[in-house]
Amino acid sequence: MRSHSLPLALLGLVLTSPGAAQPPGAAAAPDPEPCPAPTVAARRYAVVLAGNRAGYLTSCDLPDGAREELFAFNDRGRGPKTLTRVRRDARGLPLSVATKGNDYLKGPVEERFSRAGGRATWTNKAEHGERDGADGAFYVGYSSPPSELAELARALLRAPEGRIALLPEGEARLEARGEHRIMAGGQEHRLVHHLVRGLGFSPADVWLEAGGERFVIASRWLSVVPEGWDDTLASLLEAQERDTAARQAEAAHRLARKPAGALVFRGVRVFDSASGTLGEPGTVVISGRRIAAIGLEGSVPIPEGAEIVEGSGRALLPGLWDMHVHLEAQDGLLHLAAGVTSVRDLANDPDALDDLFRRIEAGEAIGPRVVAAGFLDGPGPFQGPTRALVATEAEAREWIRRYAERGYRQVKLYSSIKPDLVPPIVAAARERGMRVSGHIPAFMTAEQAVRTGYDEIQHMNMLFLNFFEDVGDTRTPARFTAVAERAATLDLGSERVRAFLRLLKECGTVVDPTLAIFEQMFTARPGVVRPGFESVAPHLPTQVRRGLLDGGLPVREDLDRRYRDSFEALLRMLKALHDAGIPIVAGTDDMAGFTLHRELELYVRAGLGAGEVLSLATRGAARVAGRDSELGSIAPGRVADLVLVDGDPVRDISAIRRVLVVVKDGVVHDPSALLREAGVQ
Repeated sequence: MRSHSLPLALLGLVLTSPGAAQPPGAAAAPDPEPCPAPTVAARRYAVVLAGNRAGYLTSCDLPDGAREELFAFNDRGRGPKTLTRVRRDARGLPLSVATKGNDYLKGPVEERFSRAGGRATWTNKAEHGERDGADGAFYVGYSSPPSELAELARALLRAPEGRIALLPEGEARLEARGEHRIMAGGQEHRLVHHLVRGLGFSPADVWLEAGGERFVIASRWLSVVPEGWDDTLASLLEAQERDTAARQAEAAHRLARKPAGALVFRGVRVFDSASGTLGEPGTVVISGRRIAAIGLEGSVPIPEGAEIVEGSGRALLPGLWDMHVHLEAQDGLLHLAAGVTSVRDLANDPDALDDLFRRIEAGEAIGPRVVAAGFLDGPGPFQGPTRALVATEAEAREWIRRYAERGYRQVKLYSSIKPDLVPPIVAAARERGMRVSGHIPAFMTAEQAVRTGYDEIQHMNMLFLNFFEDVGDTRTPARFTAVAERAATLDLGSERVRAFLRLLKECGTVVDPTLAIFEQMFTARPGVVRPGFESVAPHLPTQVRRGLLDGGLPVREDLDRRYRDSFEALLRMLKALHDAGIPIVAGTDDMAGFTLHRELELYVRAGLGAGEVLSLATRGAARVAGRDSELGSIAPGRVADLVLVDGDPVRDISAIRRVLVVVKDGVVHDPSALLREAGVQ
């Protein structure tokens, strides 16, 4: 699952629903730390991760006018722990900020900011900056606690026209969306819903207590709520999501266009996803949501009154697939802008995902077609953020039944599933015609999982861990660090590795490698834009761009070369899988849209032909998803999911970054307009 380096309060991610009771054996939340003495006022907040108490935020007002924020949470053995001391002026703008502790991946945090006489200076793990004329600007911390979002919103309330310049860059704007009354602690409280714009791909939601200091950040992923107010999250999130849905519907009506008659692409070179080649210039006619005709230039009649798109020798591809996502509402714009018209969701809140899928299908939200997998994990200290925690065969069967009744085609297992539960889970899924995939559970090897019935393995690191038996407890971050330290030492030509590849081939096991996230983990370094995003970063919203500077896993200087060599070993393993005839699907588990382009570039770098890579990201993905009778190729009668690309991606795979027109279900989208809507310039 995705982890994010950006300040979590600014994200509003979606995975699983709030309000579930803390399950037996749940991951232990760190105990709140008290305010230092003396303290003028203290406010304590609960950090709720996917409905479970996961941590705390304690806010302490000190006699000298400063405020200390103590923040920590636990997510599968990961999670930050920081102490922030901040001073603000009468406008609520930071005068000084000092943060120490560790970040989400347990790397050290040491951040400082100061402003005096209009001059601001700051330093953190990725940035060292200074600026004159900064008197009216708000510094957005690199490792700040979630309370910073509420402080920014309050500063915006005081600011002229609700706008404030940001440091290091950008501008924030505030928009009030309505109020909600709640009962908490036997008292009624009035909360006002605000949107803070200018930080990320979508506005950040925050609820401020009218006339008070308290705030709520409500999200299906990570929420921050005053101690004792936990029961208010469900109603606040419901109101917040209604507002989000209304804004998405307006954008969908404005940005998606159904042609009045036929839609014709003329002079395009059509990609044949069976052969992996581009044809000679031709014509493709779309009627409604289907492809009506295709042929060489001049051989296909053009219907009267048709809308014509001149291709001028550009490439026309079937819609791309991202086979590993955790779909969030704001992702739809980025997916379609990148030519991704179909995705496979591998862990989400079923109710939220079904609602988003319904709105996409109804034209009330912009997004890709969704094929869903149900998520299962076992309870324990490293459990995944989900309600679907199973410790017995009966519990597993019940969740599989629920997923099957929703139409899910697959079950994904996570790292805390007990190995002895895998065979009955496979049997229960088979009974309902469902595939089984996932992480390899702790204390189990990939070979054992395949022999037990896994249809697919998520993440390339799981293949390498098959050969590092001493790394038994792969629930911990060791599943990343051990591979980073040792993958380069594995002899991929050894008989043991070759035998494992033969087993994958014999069993028809699919591999979902998600190489781009390992490139980031193993080779990205703080202060440098992560590999593959250099040309993209300058155009992204300010906080997203800053997140690309975060680096990957914490790495000692003496291991720097080893981490990089280990990523090269992952590329060689991909080539070995391909040469052995093992099916590969392209998935990202990361930033929507842009990351799939990088994933496919890495496959070519590993030695696969660009045409082969495009085939596995279209026809091959549709086949694994069970949708290849309608999707994944351009032919009469198929669903009209098409991507017009400027260039020849069979010669240069990076041409897929230059998307000109996207058609999904016969509906036309302008990628530039979609990106602008998401704050991409």
